[in-house]
Amino acid sequence: MSKVIVLQHVKCETLGTITDALASHCITAQYIRLFLGEEVPRHLMDASGLVIMGGPMGVYERKAYPFLSDEMKLIEQALHQGKPTLGICLGSQLLAAALGAEVVKGKRKEIGWYPVSLTKEAATDPLFKGVAPYFTAYHWHGDIFPLPSGAVPLVSSTLTECQAFRYGEKSYGLLFHMEVTEGLIREMVGTFASELEEVSIDPGEIVGKIKEYLPPLQEVGKTVFGRWADLLARR
Repeated sequence: MSKVIVLQHVKCETLGTITDALASHCITAQYIRLFLGEEVPRHLMDASGLVIMGGPMGVYERKAYPFLSDEMKLIEQALHQGKPTLGICLGSQLLAAALGAEVVKGKRKEIGWYPVSLTKEAATDPLFKGVAPYFTAYHWHGDIFPLPSGAVPLVSSTLTECQAFRYGEKSYGLLFHMEVTEGLIREMVGTFASELEEVSIDPGEIVGKIKEYLPPLQEVGKTVFGRWADLLARR
């Protein structure tokens, strides 16, 4: 049975529905719980791929969070070895930074439910082809990055031009969250309550729209994550 290494930065940001996609391909997840002090592996060894989850820290805060530098080294190793890599939110920022893009603070934080649109390149992308050209995604980020050199743009929003990209054939960065469940959203709202208060966002607005926006978002995620799991299974 193959496995993927999952770098987890905070308790409330897990694989979510990505777990289902992996399980359907008999792929297990080995969590590295950085928030508990576990160390980033130096080598991927027999892992088929790498997943980097979200978190409240910034890529540019490597002095405060030294493990971020170790993560980037592991990402570079995955890219060099051609192993499927998936970065979610902070994970996409780390992947972009490993590819040479500068991660900076955006004009304002994009938190909650906002529509995204697929690029023309997404129509032929192995993961996004056939997906509806517009859908409402769940967001929680304040940092942004330009499209890394050599990468293919896949998704954008009104506020953030680069919401998703592909590098090579097997590496993907998603700034927005498609992996969330209702439970994970409620956990994030509770865990980051002070951040919501800081930017004057009503948590009730986020939770209140779960039933409307989450089911169609999870359908998109089922397709995209299932296809990414296919890449792992082919190794």
